[in-house]
Amino acid sequence: MDYLGIDDEEFIRGKVPMTKQEIRILSLVKARLAPHSLVYDIGAGTGSISVEAARLVPKGRVYALERNPEAVALIRANAANFAVRNITVINEEAPAGLASLPQCDAVFVGGSGGKLCSILDAVNGKLKSGGRIVVNCITVQSLMHAIEYFRSRDTEYSYETIQVQVSHLQQVGPYDMAKAVNPVYILTAKKWDKDQNGLADMNEKAV
Repeated sequence: MDYLGIDDEEFIRGKVPMTKQEIRILSLVKARLAPHSLVYDIGAGTGSISVEAARLVPKGRVYALERNPEAVALIRANAANFAVRNITVINEEAPAGLASLPQCDAVFVGGSGGKLCSILDAVNGKLKSGGRIVVNCITVQSLMHAIEYFRSRDTEYSYETIQVQVSHLQQVGPYDMAKAVNPVYILTAKKWDKDQNGLADMNEKAV
């Protein structure tokens, strides 16, 4: 049975950044994937989120967009390593490559190459009502761009943001000491579902 939270060491890795296990778990939970969901993973890196998402949507599909050829090879290698066949890898720099994709239920945005707002504009036209966008940011500037984007569309989306700081204990002689991992901001935006219960969703205060 597939489980959530593959150990980082199980992924094939190169010099390409990878979303670590704890951040990956939280991001996937925030997306609220269903077995039939169609998912975009933009700036997919090594494909760690793509692989985990694919395992959670056995009747759906994950579209992994990545501009770096080395990363594209790693995504394919990891998909093969975990025997997931419902990942489509697209070697494009978003927002290029999004126009031809089917409508989706959830979107993960990791790397954006400085084009976050353009990517979100493209995604907005593809995301179904009730769908979710999960943006992982390691800088305050990227986070603020995402926040400003969704604030300017408060009649279409609600959003929440958390900051995650993970530390791992490492044995140092007779002691166990904490080694911190860089903090990550996870912004989750939900697109209002205007087709269900009229405008009921418009009264929600949180995602």
